[in-house]
Amino acid sequence: MDYEHIRLEQSPAAVATIRLNRPDSLNALNAAMVDELRQAVEGLAGTGARCLLLTGEGRGFSSGADLASGGGLPDDAGLALEKHFNPLIEALFALPIPIVAAVNGPAAGAGCSLALAADIVIAARSAYFLQAFVNIGLIPDAGATWLLPRLAGRARAIEMMMLGERIPAEKALEWGLIARVVEDEALESEAVALATRLAQGPTIALGLIRQLARNSAHLSLSDALAMERAGQRDAGNTEDFKSAVLAFLQKRQAQFNGR
Repeated sequence: MDYEHIRLEQSPAAVATIRLNRPDSLNALNAAMVDELRQAVEGLAGTGARCLLLTGEGRGFSSGADLASGGGLPDDAGLALEKHFNPLIEALFALPIPIVAAVNGPAAGAGCSLALAADIVIAARSAYFLQAFVNIGLIPDAGATWLLPRLAGRARAIEMMMLGERIPAEKALEWGLIARVVEDEALESEAVALATRLAQGPTIALGLIRQLARNSAHLSLSDALAMERAGQRDAGNTEDFKSAVLAFLQKRQAQFNGR
């Protein structure tokens, strides 16, 4: 399928790359782009993709929602969330494969939320994260109020959302918002290497890990143990588990096929 506002590519290594492709606007998220993102994410099933790499074209990851294309002030500022942004975030969370975000430059507003929805976020040293909603009298959205306290803790999340100040990549790493910071020129290669490593892993187990990690924050210990038990049953029934145990016994490197 051809897209106007994003580029979707799949490598021989089973990495699907979605690149936000409105560089003239710092990849500002209009409704059409958000809908294309959701369609692309939902369409990955059955394509053989075993990891999703999400990044931006040009000088930034995303400057957030495209305020310039709205045609004036909306009567209901939450309607775009209901119709476009929220279904995208739900689709990302439902994806049964790992997601890597490579943040090149600004990740602001809903663009920040989009990046932080990934399982592993790797940022260029010049990148920054910004929840700018308060600066225009709005609240953080696209999952930010759920994600940020879980990643950075309540105190830092409140500071980020209420002050609306840039969080440089190094501080984002210190706060636990992201996993890695690399030099700008190394971002693409580092992100591709990481995504390729995940794509070559035990895909079903990785999908269960991301599901359990997402759910753990609101589960009791007993419920978490029960979910681990169910997940381990499913992982233990995979070809990957059986072949990896055999490889371990034979003292050779395991090769995973994602089944």
